[in-house]
Amino acid sequence: MKVFKFGGASVNSAAAVRNMASIVAHQHDGPLVVVVSAMGKTTNLLEQLVPGVRPAADHPALLDQNRQYHLSIVRDLFPDLSHPVYAKLDTLFAQLEQQSALAPTTYNFDYSQTVCFGELISTTIISHFLNSIGLTNQWVDIRQVIATDNQYREGIVDFATTQRNTDRLILPLAQHSIVVTQGFIAGSADGHTSTLGREGSDYSASILSYCLNAESMTIWKDVPGFLNADPKYFPDTVKIEQIPYNEAIELAYYGASVIHPKTVKPIQNKNIQLHIRSFLNPHAPGSVIGPFPTISPLTPLYIFKRNQTLLSILPKDFSFIAEDNLQTIFAALARLNIRVNLMQNTALSFSLCIDDNPLLLDQLRDQLQHQFHLRYNQGLQLITIRYYTQHIIDHIVGSRTILLQQRTRTTTQLIIQ
Repeated sequence: MKVFKFGGASVNSAAAVRNMASIVAHQHDGPLVVVVSAMGKTTNLLEQLVPGVRPAADHPALLDQNRQYHLSIVRDLFPDLSHPVYAKLDTLFAQLEQQSALAPTTYNFDYSQTVCFGELISTTIISHFLNSIGLTNQWVDIRQVIATDNQYREGIVDFATTQRNTDRLILPLAQHSIVVTQGFIAGSADGHTSTLGREGSDYSASILSYCLNAESMTIWKDVPGFLNADPKYFPDTVKIEQIPYNEAIELAYYGASVIHPKTVKPIQNKNIQLHIRSFLNPHAPGSVIGPFPTISPLTPLYIFKRNQTLLSILPKDFSFIAEDNLQTIFAALARLNIRVNLMQNTALSFSLCIDDNPLLLDQLRDQLQHQFHLRYNQGLQLITIRYYTQHIIDHIVGSRTILLQQRTRTTTQLIIQ
């Protein structure tokens, strides 16, 4: 059993879908589960349709943009307009329109009920296309398989229930046919849709790899493997050939975009190797995460997170930041599912770096402002350098202002303007 995961860039056009199908056909040598993300930047668009994010007057244009984007791909793949895929997509488009018109409740709940349509649409298209070219497959609604709690936007997986569902709904199908299913989305304990965190399709594939005792898991990317830096910003990147599990977990935690932070642990628990390969050059070997003693080659690694907010929290009564203050702050962060990318405290203040999300920041401020003074800077950049030197830090930062810095023996993190 193998598990393949294809991200949005690998299925963002009709040509890309055909290329993805070619990879499945030529790399497919036994039972296979294919996990697929939303096409292109669909999730970004759907986030604007979450009730309360944008005025309702903006929704028709966004809905039409989403519809026309997917139909342009489908018309290329299925010239026969009577093909059943069109009726199924019409149903999904109508359901999305109904969802976006609902009154806002809580952001995390509304988010998951809305953005899930990206994966439902993409896998509907891809499953029909694979069947049309002779790659027989079964479409599975992953919300009936991966079970989470009711946190919705970053649901915590119930592995025992997910294992039972996998054994019942996926394993029998995968013995006889390719299985096509969705990444990123899951089913909450109360029967609604939950999501696994932004870019969570990698984690979906890892969960299924664990439950299926997969031989291997492969993530198909637009890069040749695990690179030491984002090639968009570094012209001379180095491909890492082998990465130990623990090193990969550290890098993902700091924000390495090549894998989701929660991806590695499930496959590490069962010693399943994770391959990162290029869908642009599918015959190249790529990189491997596995039970290796050291990273190879050893080279500085750079991780950039943009659109960051640095929030400083100070008690209004001028008391020291103590355990009871931190308990209040972390409880608010947990209620809102806000992930902290960096934190630091002094005697009188607690600073944390989070992704810039105006809605969640407003809600956090509402929950804390009665007890604390809150100050924040937005539009910042968080830079993580693993295996750094002072020369490297000076070169990366240049003349920009460092607002906060932390260092360990191997890693430094800097928040800069």
